[in-house]
Amino acid sequence: MATRLPPVHALSAFEAAARHNSFAVAAEELCITPSALSHRIRLLEDFVGERLFYRDGRSIGLSEFGRRYLDVVRSALRTLTDFPMPHRNAAVQPKVKIMLPPTFARHLLVPRIAEFIRLHPDIIVELYLSVPLYDLSLSESDVEIRFGAGNYPNIVTAKLFEEPAFAVASPSYLKTVPPLKTPQDLQHANLLRSALEPWQPWFEAAGLKDWPEPSAGLRVDDLGLLLESVRHGYGVGLTRQHFAEDLLARGEIVELFDVRLRTPPHAYYVVYERQVRERPEVDAFIDWLQNAFKNI
Repeated sequence: MATRLPPVHALSAFEAAARHNSFAVAAEELCITPSALSHRIRLLEDFVGERLFYRDGRSIGLSEFGRRYLDVVRSALRTLTDFPMPHRNAAVQPKVKIMLPPTFARHLLVPRIAEFIRLHPDIIVELYLSVPLYDLSLSESDVEIRFGAGNYPNIVTAKLFEEPAFAVASPSYLKTVPPLKTPQDLQHANLLRSALEPWQPWFEAAGLKDWPEPSAGLRVDDLGLLLESVRHGYGVGLTRQHFAEDLLARGEIVELFDVRLRTPPHAYYVVYERQVRERPEVDAFIDWLQNAFKNI
């Protein structure tokens, strides 16, 4: 049976936290967030089956097992560090890790990011996908783009942009229901549901203040899949201009009514911990991102 090896990134996190007696200082040294470092420590504790640190409020201390294990870890890391590698002379290339929702990545960032790569060819860009409204703890990424209400305490949060939400349907679906001439006619339609685009704020904007949030029918918690569900004729959904403009131009979906929710409950935000802007590559990306979307 193959022997499981401890995760090396967790070993280095453990060694740094023990050396500094601080998760925050260790995280800064490793260029990750404190929450990411805590995750690595928990991962290693799960692996060894023992507590490595005792936590007392804001202070930490090594457990008895942690003190013994630290000697082993330092010896192993020293062996790896001291092994001769004569061909490893190239400087480490700066890198920015970005976590973002899939629909934003597909429709908004990827079409624009060529400009950043052109301006900063020396910076490696890595994109990772997250689930809006659910992946709310800062991961090991440097910068996150979040779709939500913007209530993210203890981290820097800056709104990128917001767009009006409006109702759309496919021509094929409209042939299967009575004419939808006014918002009141939606009582005859299937309303596609999503926590990302709740209906009630739009109902109020349309003068349907007593209409409750739909509780039945297809639910999709991804804006791109929601739009695809509309395109395939499953019902009426809410969307935004930058996501729907191609489908609208091709006539695959049509906008219903003359009602747009000007201030929807959710918008896009760039989120990061303050210290990451001390890295020039991350600072450059955040500046570019905010400029790229300031006039959207």
